[in-house]
Amino acid sequence: MKTTEKTSYININGVEHYYEWIKTSSSREESKPVMVFLHGWGGSGRYWESTAKELSEQFDCLIYDLRGFGRTSLPTPDPTAEKSISKSSKYLTDNYGLVGYAEDLKVLLETLNLDKVYLTAHSTGSSISALFLNMYPERVEKAILTCSGIFEYDEKSFSAFHKVSRYVVMFRPKWLTKIPFMGRMVMKRFLYRSIPDNLCNEFLEDFLMADFDAAYGTVLTSVSKEASEWLPEQFKNLTVPILLISGEYDKIIPAEMGQQAAKLNETIEFTIMKNTAHFPMLEDRENYLQRVLTFLA
Repeated sequence: MKTTEKTSYININGVEHYYEWIKTSSSREESKPVMVFLHGWGGSGRYWESTAKELSEQFDCLIYDLRGFGRTSLPTPDPTAEKSISKSSKYLTDNYGLVGYAEDLKVLLETLNLDKVYLTAHSTGSSISALFLNMYPERVEKAILTCSGIFEYDEKSFSAFHKVSRYVVMFRPKWLTKIPFMGRMVMKRFLYRSIPDNLCNEFLEDFLMADFDAAYGTVLTSVSKEASEWLPEQFKNLTVPILLISGEYDKIIPAEMGQQAAKLNETIEFTIMKNTAHFPMLEDRENYLQRVLTFLA
């Protein structure tokens, strides 16, 4: 068996999107189903690479970076318009709603001539996938949603979260990567078990690269009153078989939120991964893969 990686860019709705194929070839030519991976907020497809390599014997794995994140950079805006754009919540929500990202996925599949695929998604990528699964159920065989769930709206806490998020996204000096162990410090809140330093550093790099409007815009649309209303409906209406995986100690999207989502629909198979938090696929790779492969079988 030989694993190959092929990277390229593809134009989706006016933005050049980075994508990468991870495939394992054998001595005999055989057609494999395609598994598409969606990453979460602030990251890129890089943290899915180890999982994709493990699954590449059964699937041709397609990783891509969402619009405005990772290696999918947005076109440089007009300097005279940048200030007004960054301050406009309406602009951000109109252009970085999760439905738009779901439409990006549709165009990606159409452009690459992919008819029906499997989906593996994480965090914000899971919310995008839930929308996609209801918009285009005929395009997906099965889906694995990691660290996702439903939540209740609280105006005071949401408003405070948006305010803090704006400052966090605004203050992202590139020199943070020069500070020893900064990647590990940034990832501490997301993890229960430690992961290799190179993965922590990659996530920090991706976070620093993320476009302001994309990063802040997705915060406004995914953590909002509207999202607290439509996300439960998305889970209720799912018809595609789903495996929903939560980390036992996830502070970002607690396992209770995943459990509440799973109760809304009998097509959802729910599992909690012990001794993991927001990145169970990295914190406990072996058990994560075992549960995914059991579900896919």
